[in-house]
Amino acid sequence: MVHAILTPASWAFAAVTRWKRIYASPYRPRAKVVCLGNLTSGGTGKTPIAMAIANMLRAKSLRPTLLTRGYRGRLRGPIIVDVMAHTASDTGDEAKLLAAAGRTIVARNRRRGAVLADSLETDIIVMDDGYQNFTLKKDVAILVVDAETGFGNGRVLPVGPLREPISEGLARADAVVLVGEGTPKLPGYAGPVFRVKLVPKGVQELAGKKLVAFAGIGRPEKFFATLKGLGAELVATNAFPDHHNFRMSEIAALKKKAKHEDAMLITTEKDFVRLAAQEREGIRILPIQAQFESQDAFEQFLRAKLQLA
Repeated sequence: MVHAILTPASWAFAAVTRWKRIYASPYRPRAKVVCLGNLTSGGTGKTPIAMAIANMLRAKSLRPTLLTRGYRGRLRGPIIVDVMAHTASDTGDEAKLLAAAGRTIVARNRRRGAVLADSLETDIIVMDDGYQNFTLKKDVAILVVDAETGFGNGRVLPVGPLREPISEGLARADAVVLVGEGTPKLPGYAGPVFRVKLVPKGVQELAGKKLVAFAGIGRPEKFFATLKGLGAELVATNAFPDHHNFRMSEIAALKKKAKHEDAMLITTEKDFVRLAAQEREGIRILPIQAQFESQDAFEQFLRAKLQLA
């Protein structure tokens, strides 16, 4: 019954995205554009993949600039993210993470962001979460898919999790990157498929430790499962909505719980950057990085698409 009521809204949502795509007049920046995005709402692992791609390009003596809209940040841009001066409230949590991997621009207007990137002698713009943004001409469009959940019920918002129909999104993909375990169906798609794992860095000492874990990301349960996989004992888990702005009382309660359980309080990097400086004391983070199963093959794909020597 609810689906039937919401279906017209779903059709309208898909139609708006389709209209934007058909009638767009994309801007061609001097720099080449690598775009990452997904078809579903919520996180799929785009940000660490964007960071990994920027690092790959930099290792080849290229000059990448990361470009993001700064979701939930108050600054519209275009601005260069200053990791010391800007807070997550200024730029959004994803922009703060991206800036740790190199020069990052926040711009609600992606064209203006690209103009700024060009002025900074950028070779390649790595556009994070821009798959349904048609204001820039893209040289490479990479569709990131959560391999475990795939495309959900296959229906467009608000009936399902999709931002646009699967067939239309896959038709624009130059490559698909599957994150995690699983093999979702990719109907009609015949292009290259790469697989990425999000792996923790330098956390062997968590094995056997008692933890109170909290996260406000797309799928907190993945974070909790990772901690268990590292051999930690989770005495309590606390899931919050994605991009949750933590209140001081919530952090105080979590610290009290950890102290009562004689446990370590731990969260994700994305959540940590949203905490005020005075709240971060005593909270451990679990750093992660994106690892391609075949990085050489992915680099060859990028080189060919971008026509790099």
